[in-house]
Amino acid sequence: MPWRYPAVPSPAILLPLAATNSEDATESVTNAASFIEENWAAWLGIGLRILLIIVIAAALRSVVRKALTKLIGRMNSSAEAVEGTALGGLLVNAERRRQRSEAIGSVLRSVASFVILGTAALMVLGALKIDLAPLLASAGVAGVAIGFGARNLVTDFLSGVFMIMEDQYGVGDKIDAGVASGEVIEVGLRVTKLRGDNGEIWYVRNGEIKRIGNLSQGWATAGVDVQVRPTENLTHIREVVQEVANSLAKESPWDERLWGPVEVLGLDEVLLASMTVRVSAKTMPGQQFSVERELRWRLKEAFDAAGIRIIGGLPPAEAEEEAPDPSASVAAPSALNNPTSPQSMATTPIPAPSSGSPRITK
Repeated sequence: MPWRYPAVPSPAILLPLAATNSEDATESVTNAASFIEENWAAWLGIGLRILLIIVIAAALRSVVRKALTKLIGRMNSSAEAVEGTALGGLLVNAERRRQRSEAIGSVLRSVASFVILGTAALMVLGALKIDLAPLLASAGVAGVAIGFGARNLVTDFLSGVFMIMEDQYGVGDKIDAGVASGEVIEVGLRVTKLRGDNGEIWYVRNGEIKRIGNLSQGWATAGVDVQVRPTENLTHIREVVQEVANSLAKESPWDERLWGPVEVLGLDEVLLASMTVRVSAKTMPGQQFSVERELRWRLKEAFDAAGIRIIGGLPPAEAEEEAPDPSASVAAPSALNNPTSPQSMATTPIPAPSSGSPRITK
């Protein structure tokens, strides 16, 4: 079969088709133009509203964050200024103030950003005519589920926020948190890091801390108990302790660690073989143990020099007890052992019964 060219439609047929397509395109363009002409004002208003919301939210967020950063910088600068004074090292810990201010600033900046951006997002969705009721309901259910599943994390976070804002403790403080004790080396919103007495590091969740004993705030008390013999002169003991206290308060570094006079509180206990004298002093926080050790050292030396005997030491030679008399345990001889003694002569032996004497029977 011979090959043939495909049939080409005649121009008479193509003209009506082209006319139909052009009419449809013209109608579509006309409809689109009329739709845009009718709604361009509404779209422009919505776009301008969304743009205005975004610009205001961004500007407000930037202003709030800058204000918080400036406030934190001012707090840090005031802490550094106080640290440079003579009592700065005793009253202010710059690292503690810095971490506390940074933690508070981070929380405030996060809260401000969340509130501002969240409100802006809801306003944008409202401008787009989106129903927010199902979205808010879903977000509420999701928030409840997440909060229930991560309740320990939420508890730790909220506890950390309140502890930092209330300044319950800070870096450098020695605290007793119940579950662990030691020196605070880092304070976080979820975990507090402590260094124990043996060098170990404890990571304590803030939600697990039920009570806190801060051993570094205010002042501390150094107490020393001295046991002496009950025959010692209390007035002499008070004079010796006063001399030790005066010498300790004049020497460095004890003059800075002592915040009050060393005084004798009195007799804490009186027994037959000893009596306990209580010595106390108010010290810098955290320095009471070193003051107690130094005070014990000096009191022992002063008591030895003054001849005051402390219970537990070796007794002096003159106080040794004499050996008991060996004859004291021997009983005295009886007078009846000697037959010529008046006691033996005065005794009359009982005569033996004779054979003719009557007998008493039942």
